[in-house]
Amino acid sequence: MSKLAQNVRALEFENIPRLLWRYFLPAFAGVIINSLYNIVDRIFIGHGVGAMALSGLSAIFPIMVIMMAFGMLIGMGAGVRVSLNLGKKDFDRAEKVLGNSFVLMIIVALMIMGIGFAIKDPLLEFFGVNDQTFDYANEYLNIILFGAIFNIVGYSLNNLIRSEGSARVAMISMLISAGLNLILDPIFIFVLDMGVAGAAYATILSQFVLMLWVIAHFRSRRSVIRLRVRNFRLQTDIIWYIITIGFAPFSMQLASSLVFGTFNVQLVKYGGDLAVGAMGVIMSVAMLLVMTNIAINMAAQPIIGFNYGAKDYSRVKQTLVISLILATIVSLLGFTVSELFPRSIIRAFNSDSRELLNIGTRGLRIFVMALPLVGFQIITGNYFQSTGKAGLAALISLLRQVIVLIPVLIILPKHIGLDGVWLASPIADTVSALITGLFLMRELKRLNRAIAFQQKEKGSKGFA
Repeated sequence: MSKLAQNVRALEFENIPRLLWRYFLPAFAGVIINSLYNIVDRIFIGHGVGAMALSGLSAIFPIMVIMMAFGMLIGMGAGVRVSLNLGKKDFDRAEKVLGNSFVLMIIVALMIMGIGFAIKDPLLEFFGVNDQTFDYANEYLNIILFGAIFNIVGYSLNNLIRSEGSARVAMISMLISAGLNLILDPIFIFVLDMGVAGAAYATILSQFVLMLWVIAHFRSRRSVIRLRVRNFRLQTDIIWYIITIGFAPFSMQLASSLVFGTFNVQLVKYGGDLAVGAMGVIMSVAMLLVMTNIAINMAAQPIIGFNYGAKDYSRVKQTLVISLILATIVSLLGFTVSELFPRSIIRAFNSDSRELLNIGTRGLRIFVMALPLVGFQIITGNYFQSTGKAGLAALISLLRQVIVLIPVLIILPKHIGLDGVWLASPIADTVSALITGLFLMRELKRLNRAIAFQQKEKGSKGFA
């Protein structure tokens, strides 16, 4: 049996819990390793260069998120479309999506690099970089912008590998890239004494290797769909087909960038540069926890997308419910660890600055207060994205990250200072959880009606 036939048969017939687990393990390894890029950079810079360099690196995180947003616009949009087309057995259309998305990735990466260098200085100022942290932030960003094409093409294509059902290959991709980064970071930062620039070079070299690896996969016989030159000619309908789905994660990431920038401005205003450094550590920890839920999404997305395209709503609902339960358990565990051991977590990034330790410890405890409510929101948003409901997925994402959070982040610190900055996130998570819950309940009722109708039809045919 061919790999294509094996993957399609698994998505169509294999036991859902077993299939989810099989897809989750490599996805989890991949996202955790991917998260180590930022975490390892911060740990090595925090210990090797100092607390102020850590603050500089944290200040440009919103710019890194913008780059990720454009990668998600294409990579996740194309990934969902590939899964849906495989479910419909339209393999030619799936390959056209792959070819068009590859060309789009290159175009977008070059645009980001050009625009990034053109507006770099005002962008750094907007996101809270000041005289004390400018040199560190500027040096790191210059190198990262040069490697934009490696970043976007590598991660976007790797998402398509996962969407075709090759979860193990996607995991190996991330192991290679992040493992190389982990090796190069201490060599460049400590041995070669390159400081912040060393961390940046280690990152883009690792992403370059990832890009070569994923391109090689789609040109090999291992892939379910192939990267063919004949599909490089851009088609308006295919581009629109990709972007309409990719808009939800794209808007979520852009919103995240705006939020992180607002956080930086408020942190500098109410807590100083070290508060920005503390936020960098907190976001690294929060990202590690959230990315675990993202791994559940990655495992569920091809299953939901394929079976929704095949109109097997029973398998769609089962995958959704199991994912919701798993995400809630993960969020509860992350909340418990963060509340019990905040000082140990902050100290892992920098043990020299007592002020950074104290600010970060209190900030972490407050920031994760509503973490148990985050998991099911991430899963719900991914479900709507995977089933082609891009507008609703975007609304759920924007609710939590913009519509509620930014007003609270601007207003609350005026009354209670730095604690108001930390408290804004759990307040936003709680409000958006209530609204997301309503959308989820409505969708579960709709799935139940569709399943009942299909069972009735099968019963009628059987009786006939």
